Amino acid sequence: MRIDIATLFPDMCETVLNESIIGRARKNELVTLYCHNIRDYTQDKHNRVDDTPYGGGMGMVMQADPIFRCYEAVKERSNSKPYVIYLSPQGTPLKQKKCLSLAQHQHLLLLCGHYEGVDERVLEEIVDEEISIGDYVLTGGELAALVLVDSVVRLCEGVLASPECFEEESHYNGLLEYPQYTRPEIWHEKRVPEILLSGHHANINRWRREKELERTLCKRPDMLAQCELSEADRKYLDTFQKQIPSDDQTEE
Repeated sequence: MRIDIATLFPDMCETVLNESIIGRARKNELVTLYCHNIRDYTQDKHNRVDDTPYGGGMGMVMQADPIFRCYEAVKERSNSKPYVIYLSPQGTPLKQKKCLSLAQHQHLLLLCGHYEGVDERVLEEIVDEEISIGDYVLTGGELAALVLVDSVVRLCEGVLASPECFEEESHYNGLLEYPQYTRPEIWHEKRVPEILLSGHHANINRWRREKELERTLCKRPDMLAQCELSEADRKYLDTFQKQIPSDDQTEE
C-alpha cells in the first residue's frame, strides 16, 4: 500500500510516521509513505499558497492550483491514480468499518487543509471522499491524517503479527474490547479474575464475550443496535440489564 500526504507541514507528519508500528512497517517496506509540501508546487515567487476569500470574511483560503499540481505530481510519480481523501470536519465520521475499507486500496492521497479551508473548486476536481475524525475543529488536517494513517496501516497485511491482533480489539466486531490484565497477579489488593488463570480456553472466551457485551452496553449502547448478536448474546444482555440498578434505585 502507498499513502501520500499533501500538507503544509511535512516535518510534523514525518516525525510520527517514523515511530512505533508505522515506522516499522515503513522500514520493512510493508507500506510506502510520502509527505509532500504543498508550497513546493506553488508558482508564486513568495511561495504563497493561500489568499483572501471571495465575498469577504476572516482568515485565508488555500489556493486550488498548488494542491492540484501536487496531486498531478503524485499521480505521475506513482504511475497510478490515488483515492483522494480530504480531512475535514464536514466529512463522514471515521469508523473502524471505514478503516477496513480504506485498507483495501492500493494508493491513498490525504489532503490536509489549513487556515479557513481549501478552495472548493479543487475539492470538486480531485477529492473522492471527505473524512472527519470527530465533531470538532483542528488547526489543520495533519493530526487527522495521522490518525487515519495509523488506523489503516495497522490493518495492512504483515504489519501486525496476525489478524487476531486487531480482530479482538474494540470496534472490529461491533463491540468494545474485554478488559486486559498482566502481571502481577495481585496489585493494590486487586486480583486478576480467576477465570483468566484457569487455562480453560472455552470458559475464558465466554467470559471475554460477556465482558464485551457488558462494556458496550454500559459505555456505548448505541453500538449494539448495529451489531450482529447471537441468541446467547441477547439472553446474556437481558440478564445483565436486570442486574443494573435503575435511576430510581440509585437515587434511593
